[in-house]
Amino acid sequence: MDALDSVFDPLREFAKDSVRLVKRCHKPDRKEFTKVAVRTAIGFVVMGFVGFFVKLIFIPINNIIVGSGFDYLGFTDFFLNICRSGANVSLHESGSCQ
Repeated sequence: MDALDSVFDPLREFAKDSVRLVKRCHKPDRKEFTKVAVRTAIGFVVMGFVGFFVKLIFIPINNIIVGSGFDYLGFTDFFLNICRSGANVSLHESGSCQ
């Protein structure tokens, strides 16, 4: 019996707390709703600008640190020169050098 009580007691407590919460909740009036909606919109805009400026700052820094990745090592020119020489090398899924 104790095993069943240890399982069902937290569920009963959760159900009681949920019913108490729903009874205390109220539907917001127009003024309260617009206040919450405006503050949420301002938050979205601020977070969007923060994300934009962080990305704007770190893209050039990342390019300086990392370089241009694959092209930095010169492999693209190497493979294109092989393709121009007529070698049978596949760079693309279509099977042809482009």
